Amino acid sequence: MSRRAASANRGGFRAFNMHRLHQIVFVVCLAALSWLAMMAVHELGHVLGALLTGGSVERVVLHPLTISRTDVSPNPHPAIVVWLGPIVGCLLPLMLSTVVPRRFVVARNIGRCFAGFCLIANGAYISVGSFDRVGDCGEMLRTGTPLWGMLVFGAVTIVWGMSLWHSLGSVKQFLGDSSLVTPRMTYWLCGVLCLTIVVQCVLSS
Repeated sequence: MSRRAASANRGGFRAFNMHRLHQIVFVVCLAALSWLAMMAVHELGHVLGALLTGGSVERVVLHPLTISRTDVSPNPHPAIVVWLGPIVGCLLPLMLSTVVPRRFVVARNIGRCFAGFCLIANGAYISVGSFDRVGDCGEMLRTGTPLWGMLVFGAVTIVWGMSLWHSLGSVKQFLGDSSLVTPRMTYWLCGVLCLTIVVQCVLSS
């Protein structure tokens, strides 16, 4: 192999490695941002439920290192407040993902990915948590929600979320198409994640 060919191969290998690194950072940042945003939208549902039913929101915990929660007291209609968390947490991301113009392909795909994540996360939380009565699930059972209703909610939202993810294409397609993740997209997403963490830390202090 000539020196020029060897140099070209090394250059191509370096470019491939940098692209793969950007893909990994992009996926990690998107997963972390989806988790933090999912909890924020879920708690927004509880806050709206409290305001609509005459309750008073004492505190909303959104620190990145804790599980989010909303303290409502007095809470005259706890069943509505507790259910609006996962309902708003599922429907709002879905609605937002549909308003992104089709020409913004990456933003639209990120929105659909986030909506799918929210559906799966909320569905898994309500269905699996119903057996241990953790968090909202215990409140749902105490206020009269039947176990089967929580399981049905979980099954529907999880399947819905998985179908959204499936519509985005396969992992192989994602890894093979270098146009789907650019360095600029990766740095932008990383910046949004850092800003979200700072804002949540400040609000929770």
